[in-house]
Amino acid sequence: MSRVDVAGMDHHLERPRAEWARQMADALRRQITDGHFTDGMLPDERVLGRRFGATRDTVRDALALLRGEGLITRRRGVGTSVVLPKHGHGLDRLTGLAEELTGCGTVTNEVRAAAEVPVLPDAIAARPEVPAGAGGVYVERLRRLDGLPLSLDTSCLTADTGRAVLAGDLAGRDVFALIEEAAGERLGRAEVAVHAVTAAPGTAELLHIQPGAAVLALERLTRLADGRPVDVEAIRVRADRMTLRTTLYRTEGGR
Repeated sequence: MSRVDVAGMDHHLERPRAEWARQMADALRRQITDGHFTDGMLPDERVLGRRFGATRDTVRDALALLRGEGLITRRRGVGTSVVLPKHGHGLDRLTGLAEELTGCGTVTNEVRAAAEVPVLPDAIAARPEVPAGAGGVYVERLRRLDGLPLSLDTSCLTADTGRAVLAGDLAGRDVFALIEEAAGERLGRAEVAVHAVTAAPGTAELLHIQPGAAVLALERLTRLADGRPVDVEAIRVRADRMTLRTTLYRTEGGR
């Protein structure tokens, strides 16, 4: 990253050092997320200062911000290293997590619950458009990447498809693949909402983060190719380990 990339930093405009440090931290965060530091180490303070046109104090303030977020760790005589790599999950395609992370490590699933339930909660039943009081299948899995917790996934499936999913390999396969086999057709589309929430104590314990830490919350309604809703998911993802990505296109007239 050149000096031009960050609009000159310290030496070009008179702004508070804290503001330049935040700008530098934002740029470094993007580089960490994009996997620029393949060896897991950031350049030393002098190199970073030259790249960003920043004073050493500004560099240290920026690194302190990233350390406070848990993205890096600093050790005398060792340097500044990335704590955990962040992985991207595209929102412009309908894929399971294991599919999305192919080549990034080993994804494993701890099946914490998998059972047919006689009645789905009203709020859940309304989404797959099943009758009030209808039953379904509930699945909860803790996802790990290379042994470290990544997400807590819960699915409520319609009864007909869900029963077949229960008979599948929930510990070793994505639910999406199991749904397609059970239904005998491909998935078609999903409606997704993403927001940030703080981790409840139980969720934090499972994900190995502090209670109240930020997690990405995905709420997803998935439909088969013929439009039938089949799966309602609530996914809680460690925000320090996952970045959600998509490509947006501007339509004619900006509408």
